[in-house]
Amino acid sequence: MSVNIPSWYVQQYSTNIDLLLQQKGSKLSSAVSMGSYVGTQASPVDQVGSIEANTVTSRFADMPRIDAALSRRWVTPTDYDVPQLIDSFDKLRLLTDPGSRYVENAVYALGRKKDTAIINAFTDAAKTGVAGAGSTIFTAANEVDVSTGGANSRLNVAKIKAVKELMRANFVDFDNDPVYIGLTAKDESSLLEDIQMVSSDFNQRDTPVLQDGKLTRFLGMNFIYCELIESVAAGTNEVDVPVWAKSGMHLGVWNEIQASITVRNDIQSEPWQAYVKMTCGATRLEENKVYSIESYRA
Repeated sequence: MSVNIPSWYVQQYSTNIDLLLQQKGSKLSSAVSMGSYVGTQASPVDQVGSIEANTVTSRFADMPRIDAALSRRWVTPTDYDVPQLIDSFDKLRLLTDPGSRYVENAVYALGRKKDTAIINAFTDAAKTGVAGAGSTIFTAANEVDVSTGGANSRLNVAKIKAVKELMRANFVDFDNDPVYIGLTAKDESSLLEDIQMVSSDFNQRDTPVLQDGKLTRFLGMNFIYCELIESVAAGTNEVDVPVWAKSGMHLGVWNEIQASITVRNDIQSEPWQAYVKMTCGATRLEENKVYSIESYRA
């Protein structure tokens, strides 16, 4: 046997490429209304205000006119992309092709951008008016105070009851419009300490609060897990936990997530480029369909 055979040996490392722990894409986009658009901005909805009927007090009287208030909401797009280069020489040294994992990782990143846009839109000023020149701020009366259910308290049953009372008083239709509560790890831990969440006395077979150790639904509201809320909705010593009816929030998409892998001939070694892009924006559609619960953070 030739003594030169060892020169053929190769170093072999893992044939798997694992993505580190992260939120894999969007958690919130399925819990809001969505639309596809073109142009510099778009109006997802024209709104007609409520009116009151007149009481007829005499015969053949002059007929008054009732004018309903009209308004319009706007959503504006933001462009996002994730360009990643994979050196062609490096690719030759790999036993597995990283291209697909690079794209997958970028798709997850852009999905998180959708959630960031939605979380910001919960309480940001919404563009209104005929051409979007006006703005409507978040209604302060739709916020549950941090002291509800105990001073300096995190999310608790008392706060959930309080926000439901506000929503009911504002005619939110729990029967026909799904209602969601954003949930992070810290508030989940707080709720799991409450007897009403974990006791079998409060968990009926047809409407369980806790399923396989996971909070799912309480008082007609669905829990939706999104850890991004912890950072994006953070204030001073508190996090604003969003509570909303699905029809009250909107995600506008100009370009859904698109991916391509091409060779960059303009760069030395002609590397592969994994390029992923997206254009989207979010807005609050109606003030009384969106609420906030202050949850304390030390």
